[in-house]
Amino acid sequence: MNLGRTVFSQLMDLIPHTEFRRCVARYRGDWNIQTFSCLDQFLCMAFAQLSYRESLRDIEACLRSVEPRLYHMGFRSTVSRNTLAHANERRDWRMYADFAQILIRQARTLYAHEPFSVDLDQTVYALDSTTIDLCLALFPWAPFKSSKAAVKLHTLLDLHGNIPTVVHITHGRISDVSQLDHLNLEPGAFYILDRGYVHFHRLYQFTLAASFFVIRARKNMQYRRRYSHAIDKTTGLRSDQTVILTGVDSGTDYPVPLRRVSFRDELHDRSLVFLTNNFLLPSLTVAQLYKARWQVELFFKWIKQHLRIKAFYGHSANAVKTQVWIALSVYVLLAILKKQNRLDLSLYTITQILSVTLFEKTPILQALQRCSSQSDQTHPSNQLILFD
Repeated sequence: MNLGRTVFSQLMDLIPHTEFRRCVARYRGDWNIQTFSCLDQFLCMAFAQLSYRESLRDIEACLRSVEPRLYHMGFRSTVSRNTLAHANERRDWRMYADFAQILIRQARTLYAHEPFSVDLDQTVYALDSTTIDLCLALFPWAPFKSSKAAVKLHTLLDLHGNIPTVVHITHGRISDVSQLDHLNLEPGAFYILDRGYVHFHRLYQFTLAASFFVIRARKNMQYRRRYSHAIDKTTGLRSDQTVILTGVDSGTDYPVPLRRVSFRDELHDRSLVFLTNNFLLPSLTVAQLYKARWQVELFFKWIKQHLRIKAFYGHSANAVKTQVWIALSVYVLLAILKKQNRLDLSLYTITQILSVTLFEKTPILQALQRCSSQSDQTHPSNQLILFD
């Protein structure tokens, strides 16, 4: 990255501009646009994410205060809150979703061999959703309860690197289990699911696709034991069984055997029962895989704390989805920056450093490396740190 350029422009160099233009052209994003291109819109929204801007007026004021530098930061138009608001409302959010997928593919390649808590060579995904509460009067298109609105982010997280691979943004009344219908199941991959996704007809599709799932069982599940397998109870395991579902519907929906693993969590004083269609993994690994599902919860908490996705700059569905997808693009860009440069810093530390150095004309790596890895440990313990 060249000297004499702002930190922000050096970070934006990670954007594959040819691919970005293709995404824009696919949805005619710049058609009949004289000023303020889609790239300008993306840069404004990315700046807002990195610098924690709270409103369109806030974005406009900050960028206009450094207007002489904007051209060298990649902007080709004057920033106006009205123009930005109009762009967020009218320009198709799907071009930013498509572009985010390009960044995601790049990040997944970089993190393909990133270790996590379970030693598995296969791809491991965690599926879950998070709800963002909204005002029903301002967001009537996103009904949730009688007096409030909400959007849900249904996310499939690749646990090798905590990279979101699939994100569906819906209103709050869409059920979690329905998202199983939208997955392109990958043969040989593991999918870790909470018990809210128990639907045996949909789970049987995993078996037909040669994919594996680990899911927490419901207490009222009806089954018949076929075999019991040896376990080591000192590890917390209580049983490892091959079972057949005997419920009126479940026996028809899932007609083949399942594996039922029971585990006692002494730390939290609770018993957990897991179901999986994989009969080869060690039983303790099944329990460890489910424990790794917590990474998707940490991911949701991290993006809510450190990205601007709880307060929105526009009220339409298009504006909300545009903001969320650009926020996710920024998250993935930071992950790419960290991995490509082998930075021994958490994403939290990187975002904090960038937020105060965006306008500095210094090499970005020099700005980041001023902070030693020891400084990560000085943050309060309740801060969520990914990519340690």
